[in-house]
Amino acid sequence: MDLSQVHVGVHRRKRKKRVGRGIGSGHGKTSTRGHKGQRSRAGTNKPHPLSEGGQMPMVRRVPRRGFSNATWRRHYAIVNVGDLERVFGDGDTVDLETLRQKRLVDGQYDGLRVLGDGELTKRLIVRAHHFSTSAKSKIEARGGTCEILPGPKPVPRNKMKPRPPKQAE
Repeated sequence: MDLSQVHVGVHRRKRKKRVGRGIGSGHGKTSTRGHKGQRSRAGTNKPHPLSEGGQMPMVRRVPRRGFSNATWRRHYAIVNVGDLERVFGDGDTVDLETLRQKRLVDGQYDGLRVLGDGELTKRLIVRAHHFSTSAKSKIEARGGTCEILPGPKPVPRNKMKPRPPKQAE
């Protein structure tokens, strides 16, 4: 082999297949799509990853089982007493807004939970939706207060559907 044969048969820039340019091009009339059928039509997206031909698709063959309470699940921001000790000063008020300002909490949450991991030496006023027993005892032992905030409002029941009458006892 010599340098005159290095590039023989190698096309660096392959030309685009031009279809629908008459019968003389070899790709005229049906433009390499054949006659009739789904793939000869415009707008087809076959083969689609979920397509299984004529058989029942997997999505419909597999039974639906189980239950998910993701619709009603509440997402709480969780903060430990040790984090409050590190960030807040003596006599400060701690709630979800001040935690966001101090960058202990970011994102959307339905409430705040305070847990008792760590030590506390400062008097704090903590407003949260839930306190663990150890967190509450640590905060109150230093002269602080634990204010429990009300939870989210309950979902209103359907007023068009009457309640069943109460049974006489």
